[in-house]
Amino acid sequence: MMTVGLTHAKAHLGELLDKVEAGEEVLITRRGRPVARMSAVAVQRPRKPLPLDDLAAFRATLPMMQESSAGLIRKMRDEGY
Repeated sequence: MMTVGLTHAKAHLGELLDKVEAGEEVLITRRGRPVARMSAVAVQRPRKPLPLDDLAAFRATLPMMQESSAGLIRKMRDEGY
């Protein structure tokens, strides 16, 4: 575990975060006393909603297929793809 002072942590936060992302733990001290510990955790980023109207409009511009999807997959399977 890496130990740094508060002043150093404030000045080099980006570098410390890179180390934490790489799996290292960082202990931050103030006047020699531990006050915080940074460690990597699994953070889920919020998902953006799908633009369904845009996708529907795009799909409407595509030409109709001659064959069903199931038929196309069977054909590809039989031909060894």
